[in-house]
Amino acid sequence: MSQVSGQLAKYSRYCLRLSHWGCKNRPFYHIVVAKKSFPNRHYIDPVEQVGTFDPLPNAHNEKLCALNLERLSHYIAGGITIEEPVAQLLGLAGFTPNHPSTYSQAWRNREALTNESARRTNVILKEVQQEFA
Repeated sequence: MSQVSGQLAKYSRYCLRLSHWGCKNRPFYHIVVAKKSFPNRHYIDPVEQVGTFDPLPNAHNEKLCALNLERLSHYIAGGITIEEPVAQLLGLAGFTPNHPSTYSQAWRNREALTNESARRTNVILKEVQQEFA
């Protein structure tokens, strides 16, 4: 019995997090497995890189995310902790259930499109504002 519980907590000291690469004006992230106690610095080698995330839209207005689903399922089965930004990405990819903050952000976006007083002009594009006006 104790051997089974030891297998479930195999990766309890580790977490899935985003490691920032790229420049300030051109961010790029690696999704890595790292120790919880280590600071999030890219000069500290992670245990393993399991994906990448490019938050800036490309020419087709897509934000690209590459995931190694086989390794992710291995670590999740081992009891790894998932930080919030990675949990949001995995939820949007359909690998895990959606994170609750994803729902609240979608609610705020819908509210901003319909209610002009809730709209922040620096976030919504001018073309989108004209379409809904």
